[in-house]
Amino acid sequence: MAQKPVVEVLGGRELRSTLRQADASLQDLKDAHAAAASIAARASAALAPVRTGRLRDTIRSSGTKTAGIIRAGFKSVPYAGPIHWGWYTRPRGKWRGGPIQANPFLSHGAQDSEGRWIRVYEHHVAAAIEKVKGIS
Repeated sequence: MAQKPVVEVLGGRELRSTLRQADASLQDLKDAHAAAASIAARASAALAPVRTGRLRDTIRSSGTKTAGIIRAGFKSVPYAGPIHWGWYTRPRGKWRGGPIQANPFLSHGAQDSEGRWIRVYEHHVAAAIEKVKGIS
């Protein structure tokens, strides 16, 4: 029967500890998500359709532990969803002009600024890897 190779890891305890720290910093991407969403929100605001500027002024971003979020609209600006996604079954009436064509300015802003916000994630992951001692 062949012998199993013996491997000795010097500083194994320290390596395990720093790997746990790196995992914790990768699990908590809240700051990276918030920064990336902020970049995408600014790009989306530049693409928002403007009549009065109220819709553009409601665009905001936030970061959670699992995602970066961009929102638009408030109760006082309820038309953000129909402007972004469209409203094809909109009824005609005295003041209504028929269907609203989709204008996905939030999606386009995030796509257009991807090159900028991807760097935020790359920097955060690189910083987490730098914390790991023993990896060269």
